[in-house]
This record gives sequence, structure tokens and C-alpha cells, in this order.
Amino acid sequence: MKKMLPWLITILLAITLIVIAAVLLKPQLLGEGNNSKTGAHAVEGKKLSADELVEMTSEIKDIKTNLADQDYIVLMNFAFQLNDKKSKEAFDKIKEFKIKPIIIKTLADTKPEELKGSNGKDQLSAKLINLINKTLTDGKLNQIEITEYLVTPI
Repeated sequence: MKKMLPWLITILLAITLIVIAAVLLKPQLLGEGNNSKTGAHAVEGKKLSADELVEMTSEIKDIKTNLADQDYIVLMNFAFQLNDKKSKEAFDKIKEFKIKPIIIKTLADTKPEELKGSNGKDQLSAKLINLINKTLTDGKLNQIEITEYLVTPI
């Protein structure tokens, strides 16, 4: 019996660790967690047709500004998907004097290295979604796509 005691303790410890790991990872494995790295929450919804997407998507083109490193400028185009057609109409009314300045200020605080790769662009999109949703009076901004992107040194 004395020879089996260390084995029993090891087996019980292994089973306990497996159960704890399963409880902690269950939400992530089932897709119930949110995206905590970017601060944006996953938006679940039905699949939209192309016509519905066009009705709920607005564009802002040709944003040119310096980045935090004044030796670099950025040229970007954005597509904004809102939650419904009414929200898109309200967004279109304020995009030139409310939304565009938010984007320019955010880019002015961004370093060129922060925009590298898809992760950098995703973080910028999440940051903009959070800032713009605070500004919107009607509806909600669901997604931002960067449709054109160019960073160049001066």
C-alpha cells in the first residue's frame, strides 16, 4: 500500500488539474468569450445579403494625415457597417464633421509600427468602433473595414 500511495496522489492531482482546466477553458472552447484584447465585443447576427450590406455600409475615402511620428503620413479609406439603414442615414449626415475628425485624431496618436500587420489594423478598427459608437445618436456601428491603406515616409 505504501508503494501505491504516491501513484494515487499523482493520479488524483492530474484529474483535478484536468477538471480545473476544462472549467476555465469551457467558455473559450464553446465560443462564449468576447474579444478582450481589443476591447470590442463580437457581434453575432444573421448573414446579410449583398444588397443589405450596401444599404447599411457607408464609406469615408482619402483620409490623409501625419502619424504620431511626424516623418510618416498615412492615406486610408474606410467602410463602416452599421446595424440598420436608419443608422446609416444618420451616420452619413455627421460623417464629415464628427466621424472624420475622430479618425484623424486617432491616427495622429498612432505610430507607424502600431499599424503593421492585420493585428495592428484590427486594433485600430476596434479603437475607432469604440470611439465612434460613443458619438452616434442613432444605431450602432458594427464593423469597420480598411479598404485602402498606405503609410509612407515624408
